[in-house]
Amino acid sequence: MQIGNNTSRFLQESEPTFYKESELKPGQMLINIGPQHPSTHGVLRLEVLLEGEVVIDVIPHVGYLHRCFEKHAEKLPFNQTIPFTDRLDYLAAMNNELAWAIGVEQMMGITDVHKRVEYIRVLMAELNRIASHFIAIGTYGIDIGAFTPFLWLMQDREHLQRLLEWVSGARMLYNYIWVGGLFYDLPIGFEDKCLEFCRYLAPRLEECDRILLESKIFKQRTANVGVLPLEMALDYGVTGPMLRASGLAYDLRRVDGYSVYPELDFDIPIGKGEAGTLGDCWDRTWVRLQECRESLKIAIQCLHQLTGKYKRTTDFNPQEFVPKKIRPSAQELYARAENPKGELGFYFIADGKSDIPFRVKARGPSFVNLAVLPEIAKGGYIADLVACIGSLDLVMGEVDR
Repeated sequence: MQIGNNTSRFLQESEPTFYKESELKPGQMLINIGPQHPSTHGVLRLEVLLEGEVVIDVIPHVGYLHRCFEKHAEKLPFNQTIPFTDRLDYLAAMNNELAWAIGVEQMMGITDVHKRVEYIRVLMAELNRIASHFIAIGTYGIDIGAFTPFLWLMQDREHLQRLLEWVSGARMLYNYIWVGGLFYDLPIGFEDKCLEFCRYLAPRLEECDRILLESKIFKQRTANVGVLPLEMALDYGVTGPMLRASGLAYDLRRVDGYSVYPELDFDIPIGKGEAGTLGDCWDRTWVRLQECRESLKIAIQCLHQLTGKYKRTTDFNPQEFVPKKIRPSAQELYARAENPKGELGFYFIADGKSDIPFRVKARGPSFVNLAVLPEIAKGGYIADLVACIGSLDLVMGEVDR
């Protein structure tokens, strides 16, 4: 079928490429992976330059899921933006809400958030962290041919989703953590059911370790693949499990000590290169599974506090502490928190005259972590490129914002 000149030009310009066909050397080939491709975990388009099966370069093309989060935030009062934060990393919405609430509370000078509120916030954030890591580990197994762990992890994640739905009324986009407080207290009987689930989950994590991470095939596909040296990770601003897998014990829950994390006992897992090279794809998966264990420890400690010293009382109303009007004084402030993917930060500019922020800038960890993909994929096979993409644990809602 013959294509007219105008149509041909439109097709060429609608999907821009970094490399031009005339620039390719003999034996080189340019292919696209995505934006509709299961291994890209969302609408990510990769322009891949190959020589045979060896990756010469990778150019990420983003913007297919752009939803103008920052402009929405600059048109709405501070409290009304919380539902929009849910849609950044939509697999870890509780953590997004916590980062936003911390930032606005700092601007408002709110330092006396009720301890029961704080423990509930941390409990929700850690349950959500486990659910997010289950998606990362389970779908990563599918990427490289391990199907059973995905089914197991999705089954256990469903229990987490039901607990979060019981608390907030929603399965993914919660609008539960409010500035100064919460939407509502925990339902009656939630603490006991949640503790029962935590005791059930601990041995399940051991099974996942044996069937996936210790699998010979999984090690062959991930060990010594996509190695991210610590110096390169720091140069690119990589954070979260990816940075810790490269050997640095940097976790904002410890570094900044926000909320009640300083009162809780937990470790910071770091990569050790046990299966291959420090900072490879196997290390990144191993760190995420270890973090599930640590989040479980944190959740159990929160539950003990919520049934002990800070147990529910008839006069406790978490909405009582929510400011009726949020109008911070004129200032600039950057607030951040440790999300499952890394450092989520919000940079605020308030003019002191309005309850709507003058400027909001979101620093999404997925966007920053994606930048390192060309470095860790170069020189590997195209089959290893899929392993590298999955090990980043990207959520495109946070990349495009």
